[in-house]
Amino acid sequence: MGPYYDEIEIEDMVWDDIKGVYHYPCPCGDRFEISKAQLANYEDIATCPSCSLIIRVVYDPLDFEDEGSTTENDSEAEQEDVKND
Repeated sequence: MGPYYDEIEIEDMVWDDIKGVYHYPCPCGDRFEISKAQLANYEDIATCPSCSLIIRVVYDPLDFEDEGSTTENDSEAEQEDVKND
């Protein structure tokens, strides 16, 4: 990937409960977006869905390590419920 448009601290981004992503304003008028699952997987690139700009998100991956395991545990529990029915 090419150079980043900017580096943004996670604290400067806004959590969107509806879409389930952190977002930050893009100069094109849309918003850069990155999910907690991406952050848990050590992905630090937020993309804008409307243009080619990307930003690097500065954060502590340890703050999101439970996010990846929660998703896996939820799907395992759902599979277990289906087996028991």
